Amino acid sequence: QVQLVESGGGLVQAGGSLRLSCAASGRTFKWYAMGWFRQAPGKEREFVAAISWSSGSIYYADSVKGRFTISRDNAKNTVYLQMNSLKPEDTAVYYCAADPLPFRTIVVVTQDEYDYWGQGTQVTVSS
Repeated sequence: QVQLVESGGGLVQAGGSLRLSCAASGRTFKWYAMGWFRQAPGKEREFVAAISWSSGSIYYADSVKGRFTISRDNAKNTVYLQMNSLKPEDTAVYYCAADPLPFRTIVVVTQDEYDYWGQGTQVTVSS
């Protein structure tokens, strides 16, 4: 059974930074792409960033491009989301997700393609 545990959320002022972590267990982490999504109050969950199994393909939502960086450490079975220049509109619960198919060369940006999800971590950006 795959388990994903996010951490690193919190309260930060606009312009600040946070780094989210997602620790994975239950299968060979390095074979699978990973993604980050977020859900703001009253809104649907949306794609934020994704990284392929090899880190050769990375994709960002336009709203975070240039401010957020996704990365992975396969030795630690962990995927990260470095968030800089945070804005109040970045306030949301952030979820990591795992691709069910190994060695996919494309980056998956639709949440329906992911089959494992973490419990989420709250990020609140004050103005």
